[in-house]
Amino acid sequence: MSSAEKKVLLAAPRGYCAGVDRAVETVEKALETYGAPVYVRKEIVHNRYVVDSLAERGAIFVEETDEVPEGSHLVFSAHGISPEVREQAKALNLQTLDATCPLVTKVHNEAKRFDRDGYHILLVGHEGHEEVEGTSGEAPEVTHLVDGLEGVDTLPEFLQNEKLVWLSQTTLSVDETMQIVVKLKERFPHLQDPPSDDICYATQNRQVAVKAIAPDADLFLVVGSQNSSNSKRMVEVALQYGAKASHLVDFANQIDEKWLEGVETVGLSSGASVPEILVRGVLEFLAERGYGKVEEVTTASEKIVFSLPRELRPARSTTKTL
Repeated sequence: MSSAEKKVLLAAPRGYCAGVDRAVETVEKALETYGAPVYVRKEIVHNRYVVDSLAERGAIFVEETDEVPEGSHLVFSAHGISPEVREQAKALNLQTLDATCPLVTKVHNEAKRFDRDGYHILLVGHEGHEEVEGTSGEAPEVTHLVDGLEGVDTLPEFLQNEKLVWLSQTTLSVDETMQIVVKLKERFPHLQDPPSDDICYATQNRQVAVKAIAPDADLFLVVGSQNSSNSKRMVEVALQYGAKASHLVDFANQIDEKWLEGVETVGLSSGASVPEILVRGVLEFLAERGYGKVEEVTTASEKIVFSLPRELRPARSTTKTL
């Protein structure tokens, strides 16, 4: 196969979403404003490179709030927290900065409202994921996790007069989530839909771009970490929509040369918590092996920007113009 035949179809949009951009900048600004160390509960976003880079600058990542010295600065990750975690931080007199993605906060608010209104909440998501733990914590007595299609069968019985609504983790596969919802409604015909789609715009946009490229890809590479839900879903979507093979890699050096054997077209994208520098590294790796032709496939334009936590925003000038 000549190099002239080899090409890369590069998905757009890809990489950082507005929520991740806000979360990473929150830690960076906190380090600039308060100096190191700044503590971060869990990984600020699910990307190894980002976490390691921030750790080098003075961020200290902890699993639980009680690991943080009393009175310190603590950033809550983009995935959200339960009210219990917030109370723990308050008890330790921690100076907290909330980097929760506003779209995750929206789901939290929905859970609180439906709890107040007497609903049982069927939460579609992955057991153990930080976002699911945070959302469940808003209404623990009435939230029931639905992890995959098989999770529908393990739910308790609900009476016809019991109010039911479904919500979802924001980083799921759109197609898989709707399959689960169809099965839920078959079992519980009176199940209500949420007021708006919970799966975030960035997750949907990245999956749409993958779907557009996958049928033409002999190999589809997704740059992202193994603990990144949205990145793993992109690999699944690529295979589902026609890619002959698909793999998730953190860095270019994780690409197995054998994957490229007989491959003419490589599809390439990255998860919502992945900086563009890692995608560039993969493009360089591929170019060195004859995949120098790069065609960008654009399926959406993203212009959403989320403001930083109030504590880190520039102070407004009080000077009046005469």
